[in-house]
Amino acid sequence: MRNFRLNRRAVLRGAGSLAVALPWLEAMGGEEQVARAQAQGAPAKHFISVFQPGGCVRDRYFPTGTETAPVLSSVLAPLQPSLAKLIVTKGLRCESALGEQHQAGIIAFLTGSTQVKNGDVLGFSHTPSIDQIIAGRVLKGKKFGSLQMAVRWATGLSSGRLHPINCANFEDNADATPIPPKLDPQKIFTDVFGSLDAGAAQDEQVAEQKSILDYLDHRYDALGQQLGASDKLKLDAHLTKIRELETTLSTQITKSALCQKPAAVDSKGYNPDTGINSAPNGEIRDENTDALIPIVGKFFMDMTVMALACDVTGVVSLQWTDTEAKHTFPWLNLHDHHHFYQHDGGFKPDQCAQIDTWYAGQHNYLLQELDKVDVGGGVTLLDESVVYFGSELGEPPTHDKHDMPYLLAGKGGGLLGGRFIQYPETSHNNLLLAILHLFGLSELQTVGTPDYSRGVLPKLTSLT
Repeated sequence: MRNFRLNRRAVLRGAGSLAVALPWLEAMGGEEQVARAQAQGAPAKHFISVFQPGGCVRDRYFPTGTETAPVLSSVLAPLQPSLAKLIVTKGLRCESALGEQHQAGIIAFLTGSTQVKNGDVLGFSHTPSIDQIIAGRVLKGKKFGSLQMAVRWATGLSSGRLHPINCANFEDNADATPIPPKLDPQKIFTDVFGSLDAGAAQDEQVAEQKSILDYLDHRYDALGQQLGASDKLKLDAHLTKIRELETTLSTQITKSALCQKPAAVDSKGYNPDTGINSAPNGEIRDENTDALIPIVGKFFMDMTVMALACDVTGVVSLQWTDTEAKHTFPWLNLHDHHHFYQHDGGFKPDQCAQIDTWYAGQHNYLLQELDKVDVGGGVTLLDESVVYFGSELGEPPTHDKHDMPYLLAGKGGGLLGGRFIQYPETSHNNLLLAILHLFGLSELQTVGTPDYSRGVLPKLTSLT
């Protein structure tokens, strides 16, 4: 019996598709076995993408030092506690960002796709985003296939609506359907973690909601018999979404040593829909909501960590805002909007660097919180994850897309941190493809618009 070893990803399977994850057991081996598994590059288990707008002030952003002994810049200095599990890249170009400068940048961020163009009309993406590929092909069977959240979103010309200037996530289907993020922190908290304290009332509510869905299903069945083939396909797709919702309603999560409801946060005064009142030039402001961005952003990051710890999802996307970022930063004593400091008011590098330094501190908070969650045998959530940080621009005044400020963190798939890797001018599609390979999708040879995929970005998992 002493030689018996159990895979640390093992589950107990019951009838049908019932499967229960096991806690850490001695039979799974000790820290040496974990180290070997990480060195062999076991597929990553969690993917997080984080978007911040406006590129970077290049001469204050990139590290100095060597590849294996980087010295973080003043802007990235807040990430020093996470450096051992962080990769800073330089030389990556967002070549696939063809279209309107900001719109094409956020669309390409996770897709590697050019922006759809029909005549003079600019649309969204031609291809799915990698978060949805990972969620649908690798990290399946969770309460939520993925979570998309945004803090201060749809500012400026989009006025609270889904628009190519604010959309980063696209479904893994033939249409690459754009996905709007969830905005209301209290609703997200209830939807994701409400069942942790569920009682009879919660069970009755779920049962009632499910019965409504069943009733709708029967009605749609009758309707479907009267539709043509094309409409029937659309109806079937809609029914699939309804059934996915039913699955979500019926899946409960249970408290454990790892899975605890995050502390509730009082976000009174924060209006998640304030973007509806935005003006294209940013002249309409909501500083009461803006002042709560740090509190709400921290709440979103705490929910991200616990959603992964509770295994209700394996994929989370967080947007700090949209590409216009026409909101203020009162906690930094910056009372004009971010786009004003980028170029609307003339490029203001001091203010842009101040904002980027604040974002770096938020990124560090997320990584440190992930690294605090020990999933067993000294392995943390961050060790099992790939975290991808990026923007839609290289630098604000020119909208240039060379030397994009992309960061990777974690050890998922064998990522090797503590490095500043400089590449010769290289398409960022290669980075997206490399991320997919970290999740075991090595059969994929291109991502996004194929013309910009030229292989897997090297050196992420080794020193050579």
